[in-house]
Amino acid sequence: MPYNSFGIIGGGAWGTALGQTLRQAGRDVVLWARELEVVEEINAEHRNTPFLPGVTLDADLRATGDLADVARQDAVLMVAPAQYVRPVAAELAGQLAAGKPVVICAKGLERTTAKLLGEVLSETLPQAMQAVLSGPSFAADVARGLPAALSLASVQEDLGRSLAAAIGYRHLRIYWSNDPVGVQLGGAVKNVLAIAAGIVEGKGFGASAHAALVTRGFAEMRRFGAALGAKPDTLMGLSGLGDLLLTCGSPQSRNMSLGRALGQGQILQQVLGNRRSVAEGVYTAAAVVRAAAREGIEMPISEAVHGIVAGSIGTDTAIEALLSRPQRAES
Repeated sequence: MPYNSFGIIGGGAWGTALGQTLRQAGRDVVLWARELEVVEEINAEHRNTPFLPGVTLDADLRATGDLADVARQDAVLMVAPAQYVRPVAAELAGQLAAGKPVVICAKGLERTTAKLLGEVLSETLPQAMQAVLSGPSFAADVARGLPAALSLASVQEDLGRSLAAAIGYRHLRIYWSNDPVGVQLGGAVKNVLAIAAGIVEGKGFGASAHAALVTRGFAEMRRFGAALGAKPDTLMGLSGLGDLLLTCGSPQSRNMSLGRALGQGQILQQVLGNRRSVAEGVYTAAAVVRAAAREGIEMPISEAVHGIVAGSIGTDTAIEALLSRPQRAES
């Protein structure tokens, strides 16, 4: 079926950017935000200064504080931060019609359970048809109309193709996939690795160390994906390698910039306290390490990031432990 109207849950930078693109594609859009000031500013001034400054929004992009308004649309994009997907989905559950598509646009694993967000959605919104949207994209780029490409995954081919056609626009290419597990894992793990890449930059270790870190981190992502059922080609694509390269290669990345601050000696709580936007890797690290231990997978870089953000190990000690690991075959 055609999807002409979209409800977006999450008034942060990415939710707003997706709303802007959907409006440019001619879709009706209702964007839900928990912050009243965000709702009021979008509706009155067509801006979202707290989360997406410097972008003038489409005048017909409408914001709301009522989830029922979102549930009435043809499809729903779940863009709430990963750790808030469960409570927000539970709020939505009594208002969403059976068979309505819900597209997961958050990137992360649930910290308390180490579950994929698709699993969380299955538990809280079993009546929904699921899809996942992820890939290398900065919200500010997409909102300004700069070219980008994303993966949209669903086990139902017709659903995936229909949503890709409805969400895609001239400057936003959508590639369909039948591997929602792989698309979710790529988007989740890359945030953890981006913190590590930022620490390398903050320490001034140079481009060679950065390349080594990203390459060995990608090896961890592939091992993790194989254990959880992701397809290798998915992790070699936009939502795996593509997103990893973007997030580990630009200080525009919230996770990389946070890691850089840690590498320069700043305290985690100090860095987080100066931000409104969420660096998902801080919370996903614990879930990744927990799931890796459950599956018997070695992920030393992810474990080091978890130890650093959890406060159980310092950056210098974590780096020394990684550099002191026994030499081994590359694969």
